[in-house]
This record gives sequence, structure tokens and C-alpha cells, in this order.
Amino acid sequence: MAGAFIGLAILDGWLDGALTVSQENDRAMQGAILCLLIMVLQIPMHLELAGLVQAKGLKIPVWVTIIGSSVLVTIPFFQHWLGWSCQWLPGFVLVLCFLAMFAVHAVRFGIDGVIHACGAGSLAIVYLGWLSCFAMALRVEYGLWPVVMFVLVVKFSDIGAYTVGRLIGKHKFSPRISPGKTWEGLAGACIFAVILSVVFADCTGIMTRSAAVVFGGCFAFIGQMGDLVESMLKRDAVQKDSSSHVPGFGGLLDVLDSLLIAAPFAYMFFALCC
Repeated sequence: MAGAFIGLAILDGWLDGALTVSQENDRAMQGAILCLLIMVLQIPMHLELAGLVQAKGLKIPVWVTIIGSSVLVTIPFFQHWLGWSCQWLPGFVLVLCFLAMFAVHAVRFGIDGVIHACGAGSLAIVYLGWLSCFAMALRVEYGLWPVVMFVLVVKFSDIGAYTVGRLIGKHKFSPRISPGKTWEGLAGACIFAVILSVVFADCTGIMTRSAAVVFGGCFAFIGQMGDLVESMLKRDAVQKDSSSHVPGFGGLLDVLDSLLIAAPFAYMFFALCC
């Protein structure tokens, strides 16, 4: 999966001229492949989240959430491509999705369970669509290497947490939500993330070494918090994994949960510090 992502990212950058740190030669249609990839991933992730919700005896208008989230993801892409500056557009799309969920629920079920169903549907759009929108905004506004660095650092922190936690982890830091997570694993996540962040920054020059240390440490922690968020959803639904789509990992939501929560913070980091 890491190899596939890196390959697609390189192809994406080659197509729009974003393979260098400088954006002087970037073409207007920037991040098209990443936009398409995120839109495709929205479908299984929404279906997995709907499955967790259904385990609680609830039903959400899943196609409304998929379409709404996909539209949200495309907003930064089309705004950059067409030169728009509509800051109100994402909020307006959220309002339309909100009304569409109520309309669909009213037609299918009347007023029965509307609070739970539309609340869960709103969660799906914000969690999967709105947060993914920040990853797309990071790509089109700050270039290819920031989004690649963000993804690799967060996932490398997951590798560090798993490796160190399995080897020497003894002290649980969240036994009620995720019994497998340990303080030793969190330390391993930070170490792995900082190492990769510094190496990546040195190779690409997108930030100073000191900023890379901060980036790695912060996003190791944020990524683990993102994993805990999804663990809470699974525990509430009494499910071990969101699905079995990815052998050895569970579902796509289990793989991408840390990236979802970290995406807005990555956008903010590059906006303020780089």
C-alpha cells in the first residue's frame, strides 16, 4: 500500500509539474490523481462506517454521505483549477447534505429514529469527507511533498507504535478504548516519526531540521489519537475491525483513521510554520 501510494504520488506530481519543491512550474490542474484516489476511497470507508452504525441498530443514508463527502473533497481541487475563491462553499455543501439526509430519512422512515440516523450521517460526512478535504487542500495549496511527508510520517509512526509496543510494551495508556496501545508504543511512534520527518525534510528541503523534529513528534501523537477515535467507534459498535477488506489490518478505515484526524493539523502546520 505504501508503494502504491508513493507511485501514485510521483505520477500525480509528474503530471502537474509538482515534483520539485518550487511551485513555479505547477500546472493549474494540480492533484488530479490524489483527488480521484480520495474520492474512490470514500466509498468503502463510508460503507464500513455505515456497517458500524448498523451494528448499533441504526441506518444512515449512506449514498447521501458518500456523494456529500466526495463533493467536499473536490472543492479545493476545483477552486484551485478554476481560480475560485469561495470560502463559503464547503459550509454550503454541508448544509445541503444535512437537509438531504433529513429528506431521505423522512421519505424512507418518517420521523422514527431521525435524531440518531441523521446525527450519525452528519458524523460520517464530517469525519470522512470534511477531514479528507484538508488533505486535498494541503496538496493543491502547498504542493506534492508536504502531503507525501504528512502521510508517510503518520503511517511510519503507526509502524513504530506497533513494533515497539509488540517488543517491549507493558504500560497501557488507554486500556478502556484500545488495550493494545502502550506508552512504550507511543514513544516508538514518536521516534520513528521524527527520524523519517528529519530525513524527508533534509532530502526535500521543505522545512528546517528543527521544524521536522516538531512535525514528527506532534504528528506521531496526533496520529495515535486518530486511531483512538476510530477505536471508540468500533468498541461502541462491539466490532473488532471496521471490515475485512484489508487482510491483517481490518478495513480501510482501520488503515486511514490516523490520517483523517491528522489532516487538518497538517494543513495548519504548513500554513503557519512553512
